[in-house]
Formats: sequence, C-alpha cells, structure tokens
Amino acid sequence: MGNREPPVLSAQHMQAHVLTFTAVGRVSEEALVAQLQRGDRAAFGELVHRYQDRVYTLCLRWIGSPTVAEEVAQDVFLALFRALPGFRGESKLSTFVFRIAVNHCKNRRVYARRRHESAHDALEPDPDRAHGPPQLSDGGPDAEAGVFRSEAGRLVQEALGLLDESTRQIILLRDVEDLPYEDIAEILDLPRGTVKSRLHRARAELARTLAQRLSPEDVMG
Repeated sequence: MGNREPPVLSAQHMQAHVLTFTAVGRVSEEALVAQLQRGDRAAFGELVHRYQDRVYTLCLRWIGSPTVAEEVAQDVFLALFRALPGFRGESKLSTFVFRIAVNHCKNRRVYARRRHESAHDALEPDPDRAHGPPQLSDGGPDAEAGVFRSEAGRLVQEALGLLDESTRQIILLRDVEDLPYEDIAEILDLPRGTVKSRLHRARAELARTLAQRLSPEDVMG
C-alpha cells in the first residue's frame, strides 16, 4: 500500500473524520475493518470515535496522570493507524485495539521507571487536573477525570498504582473495560482459566490494599 502519512490527531481533525463517516451511518465491524485496511481516513475517524473514550480511560487508570494518559492514548491511535493495514481480522477489532493500548501503557511505565519516576509520583495530582485534562473530543476524558475528584477515588487510583503490572492489567481489562474473559485471554496471551484465577487474586489484593487505606468517612463520602 506504500507509505501513508498518519493523520493529525487533534480534536478538530478527529471530529471532522467522525462527522464525515457517520453521516452515512454506522457500519458493521467487518465493513469498518475492510475500509481501514484500504487506508480510508474517514473509517479511521470512526475507529477513533468508537474507542477513544475507552482507550483514554484505560490509560488514565493505568498511568494515573490525565496529561500523560492523553499522550499515551494519542500514541495508541498513531500506532493503530500504522498497524491496521496488516490487520487480517483473525481477532476482533476491539481485541486488536486493546492489545496495542496495553502494550503502550506497559511501555510508558517502563519508561517512567527508567526516568526514575516512582509509581507514587506518577499518581500524584497533575497540575492540569484542576482545569480538566486535554480532550480527544467532547465527553469522555473530562468525565473520566472525575474519578480523582473524591478522596475515595484518589485512594482507589493509588491502590491500583501499587499493584504489580500483571495484577493491575487484569483488573483494568475486566472491571474497568468490562471485556469478556476470552478477549482478555487473547490480549494477554493467557489461557482463559489463568485469567479467571488471576482476576480473583487481583480483586482480593486490591480489596486488601483499599481496606488499609479507606476510612469510614471515605466510604460514606
């Protein structure tokens, strides 16, 4: 297909692509994949429209900082744009999207550790947070940033940050993204039974961590 220039992923460009595509109506995943493989930019706008909020939420919960989560989410869509011509539909499109998102979140944590950023630092309040995070489009990211605006929400996010990578990713994919066990197994390249057993242990570990941190006032709001 030759080299293609990736799109500029500003909110304005995304919205323009989405409006162009959705004016014709929502298409099936199979038709969308076929158009994506042909390099259809309007189809890519529809892909962004369908997944941007969920990808941002995953990045935000994984990393903690709205500003960094925004950067990682945009990197995810750039990677998707470059990888889609090679996507053959052997897995669901959502699985393909989240596999790339998970890998980018993991890489960002590795980069942070190499830069001597502690997990605690990554979860400290961001200066931009008081004004709302930068937006991919109207809606999702701004709403999701509200998880930090209560003390309980902050403690939950800190507790997630204290979990090891394999534990955190299971919690986020199942309990935040609500993905089926089969999809999580494919994304993480694990047997379905392993996903279920790890999720059970992950929930127990998160509950123990929260029990040590939450006071009755936090729970009652």
